[in-house]
Amino acid sequence: MERQDEPAVDAIARLVPATLRALHALEFAGRHLAPATLRQLIDAIAGRESDVAAALEASQALAWPERLGPVRDCLERAATAAGEGVTGLLAAGDAPQPMLAAYRALRAYARAAEAIYPMAAHLRPVSQFFLEPPARDDDALAERLAAIDPRREHVGVMHVGGPPGTRGAFSLYVPEWYDAARAWPLVVAMHGGSGNGGAFLWSWVREARSRGFILMAPTASGSTWSLMEPEVDGPSIDQMVEQVAGQWSIDATRLLLTGMSDGGTFTYVLGLRQDCRFTHLAPIAASFHPMLMAFADADRVRGLPIHIVHGAQDWMFPPEMARSAQLAMTQAGAAVVYREIADLSHTYPRDENAAILDWFLGTAATSASAEA
Repeated sequence: MERQDEPAVDAIARLVPATLRALHALEFAGRHLAPATLRQLIDAIAGRESDVAAALEASQALAWPERLGPVRDCLERAATAAGEGVTGLLAAGDAPQPMLAAYRALRAYARAAEAIYPMAAHLRPVSQFFLEPPARDDDALAERLAAIDPRREHVGVMHVGGPPGTRGAFSLYVPEWYDAARAWPLVVAMHGGSGNGGAFLWSWVREARSRGFILMAPTASGSTWSLMEPEVDGPSIDQMVEQVAGQWSIDATRLLLTGMSDGGTFTYVLGLRQDCRFTHLAPIAASFHPMLMAFADADRVRGLPIHIVHGAQDWMFPPEMARSAQLAMTQAGAAVVYREIADLSHTYPRDENAAILDWFLGTAATSASAEA
């Protein structure tokens, strides 16, 4: 860095930690959000928005060197989105529909994550943010990531078929250290109702970058998945998988279909059919009706590895639904892992990703039941 860059370096030193703290706060809120805890969450994250606002104001008042313009753009967009998310969450308690306002505020997380992610190739704190905690001190992984040419094509975050969230399109993450010499597991993660793949992708990027699997997050053709008409979204997902497998080396023995809420329900709808290619299913916070078993293929279900995650405090789909699914799948011969999380409401439990991946990427699943 040259001497004239020092003010910009100071701005970076303020923007990055303030933005990452705000992102951590939004992650925490996203995991623990519930009608009964909203006020407590608001109290817990109070003050994070002022840190981001102060750092952003100082950066915007600075005359950055022209060659650092792309860095400024990434960091200021990320800080703006993260600050808007925290501010929106703080205001949600006084909104006419507090939970709806809170969910809307949390959408800013994905915008901020996408904006700051390009800096992972250049700034160690950002790189570590996009790694699982155990991987942040992995020297071998750090060296592998540091050696990557940031101009390398066909890796990183991509949006296929339109901008992030385009209906019927999909978002994709291919680890920057991708090597076609080996076959890579594929995780297809489906968003909840009114969500989109462009946002839901960021629920799994950290793990994909750390462990080395390809991640695809499709967006439903309508406002949510075609639960009653699987022939609408089902073939589309199949075509997306074929498209990805045609360009990248995919391990056909490690194909995980997972989803949150309506995405979890659609995991059942698609995953139990006779011609389904996915080797593992992980429905999360999903609705389940015994009628689903009437459309399931008995030979397909027998021995099928299924990892069910549900919140004991889920106010949208009561945990009895998940217990019913566990019983029905087990009786049909599936290899079921059941996780009922005591403090989880109807939100995405990112802290369960590691356990799901240990199960998926490990040895062949065996029947088990666990409750926490």
